[in-house]
Amino acid sequence: MDRGPLEYVALGLIVFVALFLIYAIIFIHDIPYKIAQKRNHPHQEAIHYGGWVSMFTLHAIWPFLWIWATLYDADRGYQFSSESSASNQQMLDKLAALEKRVAAFESGQTDKSSKQSVSGEAPTS
Repeated sequence: MDRGPLEYVALGLIVFVALFLIYAIIFIHDIPYKIAQKRNHPHQEAIHYGGWVSMFTLHAIWPFLWIWATLYDADRGYQFSSESSASNQQMLDKLAALEKRVAAFESGQTDKSSKQSVSGEAPTS
């Protein structure tokens, strides 16, 4: 039986579509990893491996990988509001003041500056 040129075109089209679908699936599963790279996520490799595992779990965990990659922000971490970074700074300042007071008490220095309250009250004269 003689094969016409149209059959070779159809075979080429089938191979092209199959290769394109394989590439598209791999590209789609790398989207959370690309997001994690862009956001400088600390768990980039775990998200990347999770994308590959997702192909074998029928894409069940892929939406969770997307959420995990998009929740992190390099400036704020996993926190959801920018106001919390200001309150974190206040807490760090209070912690530093407490550490300073503890160090002063441990070294036996009990001058007026070490008796100052953590809330920032002025020492009494």
